[in-house]
Amino acid sequence: MGIATDSIHAGQQPDPTTGAIMTPIYQTSTYVQEELGVHKGYEYARTHNLTRAAWEQCVAKLEGATTGIAFGSGLAAIGTLIQALEPGDHVVSSNDMYGGTYRLYERVYRRYGIEFEYVDTSDLDAVRAAIRPTTRLLYVETPSNPLMKVSDLAALAEMARARGIALAVDNTFLTPFFQRPLELGAHLVVHSVTKYLNGHSDMVGGMLLTSEPAWIEKLRFLQNAAGAVPGPMDCWLALRGVKTLAVRMPRHEANAMLVAQHLVRHPRVERVLYPGLPEHPAHALSTRQTSGFGGMVSFLLRDLEEARQVAGRTRLFALAESLGGVESLLCHPASMTHASVPRAERERMGFTDGLLRLSVGIEDVEDLLQDLDHALAV
Repeated sequence: MGIATDSIHAGQQPDPTTGAIMTPIYQTSTYVQEELGVHKGYEYARTHNLTRAAWEQCVAKLEGATTGIAFGSGLAAIGTLIQALEPGDHVVSSNDMYGGTYRLYERVYRRYGIEFEYVDTSDLDAVRAAIRPTTRLLYVETPSNPLMKVSDLAALAEMARARGIALAVDNTFLTPFFQRPLELGAHLVVHSVTKYLNGHSDMVGGMLLTSEPAWIEKLRFLQNAAGAVPGPMDCWLALRGVKTLAVRMPRHEANAMLVAQHLVRHPRVERVLYPGLPEHPAHALSTRQTSGFGGMVSFLLRDLEEARQVAGRTRLFALAESLGGVESLLCHPASMTHASVPRAERERMGFTDGLLRLSVGIEDVEDLLQDLDHALAV
């Protein structure tokens, strides 16, 4: 089946009792047992919920995984992945990634003896140099957030597998519509379901996907034991949202390309970061390993004051955290999504206070361009 068909049907069958075409919301905390030790396969909703199971099966099919494991947020998914490690284990991670992931690593899991090292994962030599005998996980965002760097997943997978290291790829920005990391050799895929998979800014969720039996066993145990699961209503909202994934993603990309091209020509914009532009340093790699460039665009202005002025003048681009909804959003990462990353670390990456990040929605693109022109005419 194609991805548009799977987005609508995978993991979902008409309700056998009523014939309802939409998966029911199994809004229950527990299940009645017929007698001691006899039940219908369901005991407690933290462990099993049919709405959640349908959602997990759907995304697993989209990513080409045997198993999807759902969580209450993207950070809950990432945290559970780290819980599968042991004290003393070493993680090599993208240095340019969501600030909440950095905070989770540094403020939570480093206290439990997990070691983290941050490198530019678009630089294969830097990754190779960072690997130690204790390295157990290579964690990659591509394109990265917010600098839109692109990492060579096939090369990283080959490097990781040769050394017995698991490669986990955050595929939130591109979704399986544009990028399929497992087919390129990754062991695990991570999603903030809140973003493009749901696509409507009305729920929070996360997902881990894998076909590796050892990882499935660990993560299923932790999902139940630690209990960071999503509720059935959130799973139902995500199932509803993902049905239009194959319609939304091409429109996000088409609008983002026109926005990026427009910003490149604007005299007040110093630099535009979008892998779809031929001048992006990883344009050729992106063209080779993905089927599209997504809807995220970052651009640099001169300084914080210019960024503040522009952010305060948009009308359609709402100033807000998050991304991936049908509506366009504008974010100032240094003070919002990445405020937990120390300034020195941000500056070392080339991440200035003048950087703005756009989640380009599916509105009429002419309206979006006019909104940006209005904001930049300060």
